[in-house]
Amino acid sequence: MSFRPVSCPSLRNQPWSRTFGATQAIGGDALVPPFPAPPVHDAALEVHDASDDSLVPHVPATALRRRRGVMTTVEANGVTLGIERFGDAAAPLVLCAGGTTMFSWPDELCEAIARGGRHVVRYDLRDSGASLTVDPEAPAYTLRDLAADAAALARELDDRPAHLAGIGVGGMVAQVATLDHPDAFSALTLAGTRPVAPGPVDDDLPDHDAATMDRLFSRSMPDWSDRDAVAEFAAGGAEILGDDPAAARAAAERKWDRTPGTVPAVQMANQLGMVFARLDCKPRWRERLAELAMPALVVHGRRDPFFPVGNGEALAREIPGARLLVLERASTAIPDAAAGEVATAMLAL
Repeated sequence: MSFRPVSCPSLRNQPWSRTFGATQAIGGDALVPPFPAPPVHDAALEVHDASDDSLVPHVPATALRRRRGVMTTVEANGVTLGIERFGDAAAPLVLCAGGTTMFSWPDELCEAIARGGRHVVRYDLRDSGASLTVDPEAPAYTLRDLAADAAALARELDDRPAHLAGIGVGGMVAQVATLDHPDAFSALTLAGTRPVAPGPVDDDLPDHDAATMDRLFSRSMPDWSDRDAVAEFAAGGAEILGDDPAAARAAAERKWDRTPGTVPAVQMANQLGMVFARLDCKPRWRERLAELAMPALVVHGRRDPFFPVGNGEALAREIPGARLLVLERASTAIPDAAAGEVATAMLAL
């Protein structure tokens, strides 16, 4: 297995910074005090230098037990996906696609939905977290494959159709998954996303805020082998975007702890979600949104400079019967203060 080293002075020099930006702008979460968790099957979380050149991160069991959910891995669609469960496994499933890691979905929100009588499972997309990692710089899969992963995972976890939720680029996965595999899903929630793929935006949609992106991508990248430097880098990005720096720092530390090694390409895939800039996302799906025939909720931060709120408004207009929930004081992440409001809206679907 080999990764091409990344050595550039700033994010702006990355090709994906000019076409899409880094998905570290999407989502965030905070550490919670230690709580006992059910036993975790640690064998599923060990590093395997497998013959297929894949990596699965080693996550110490002590780190997992600091959290309220239960982490493990699941085989679906022929790949290993890292998941975390909240609530009663017999309850109706709410499947949360990461953007790109599961930590895009805050603990507080997952727990609030679980308290409402749902089995919440958040998961890492390929090349992030505990999911199959091969080469984030040259993904051999497409957006359609990620959508098929979501459908296969939903069927693996529950015989009933699932409520699928996607945040950021995970929202793109969720849109395509519900369009291509409608029988696997009963409802759809989209948070902080847009109806088109990375790259040039449609004329009627607002693009990334140019001034914010200039500040975000002009920064020098951190030493990816330095956990504290990576966490500080994330906190600085959150401050630029209008998110909570402390929550972003904590989320970056958790991502770093679950990343298999310090190779820049792998760390960047986890911290910045840059794999999407190299992903084949064709064909377009926006024109198919009117086909969706399930309850839908669109959640968007009023202050989001990355995917401005007009993107969420467009989704709500084009998905039949969709409800739009604008979080007036939020930017790109769902803050803990809004977890109850978002959970209530999701539970109403």
